[in-house]
Amino acid sequence: MGKYVQAQRKGKSPIFKAHTRTRKGAVKLRSIDYAEKHGYIKGVIKQILHDPGRGAPVAKIQFLNAYRFKRDTELMIATEGMYTGQFIYCGKKATLTVGNVLPLNAVPEGTIVCNVESRTGDRGSFARGSGCFAVVVSHDEDKGTTRLRLPSGGKKTVSSLCRAQIGVVAGGGRTDKPLLKAGNAYHKYAVKRNCWPKIRGVAKNPVEHPHGGGNHQHIGKPSTCGKERPSGRKVGLIGARRTGRLRGVKKTGQDKD
Repeated sequence: MGKYVQAQRKGKSPIFKAHTRTRKGAVKLRSIDYAEKHGYIKGVIKQILHDPGRGAPVAKIQFLNAYRFKRDTELMIATEGMYTGQFIYCGKKATLTVGNVLPLNAVPEGTIVCNVESRTGDRGSFARGSGCFAVVVSHDEDKGTTRLRLPSGGKKTVSSLCRAQIGVVAGGGRTDKPLLKAGNAYHKYAVKRNCWPKIRGVAKNPVEHPHGGGNHQHIGKPSTCGKERPSGRKVGLIGARRTGRLRGVKKTGQDKD
């Protein structure tokens, strides 16, 4: 009987939990309310913060509460061009300016957006990493849906009532500079979670990994692996035929003419 492989230990052990002690908080859009659905609400950027373990900076934005005598502070993703003291407008009737939050039906086609909701009111799901953005491809007004091109290159259809921030997430180009030394990689991942350094399976012993052992470092069996395999054996390229890169041209009806 071999050991549990590392992928199995990650599910159970507290060693692999995210390091959240120094994080600034959940970064989301405002909770959707009457003001955003029918008009707009004004906020001011109080501070732009670094959030440990996140490549993108975070903006602390203060809004006046519409129902009580108090101010609400929200943490939102900072877009390129934001500055402290800037006014941010959220709502259907807000202007199309970098940093503002609008529903997708108020955004023209070809606009660059970020921090897009996948369902109305979920406060932001797509294009949230540093330098990321999504592009509004088209609107289908009959169905009330909008088609987006995501940072991965994939297309996604969401409800036109979903909100998005205008602009590109700040902190772009972060990966252009090489880490250069192991110490930099150590500190980068120390604030995220225990996921570095990664030891290759072939460098391990047979007791620790299905690819381990042998007099030369070789896998010795196909690296592909079915997605229904038991968890200790499920290593390598999992479900490769379904999840891999699509090769060749897909034949459509119009190609036959």
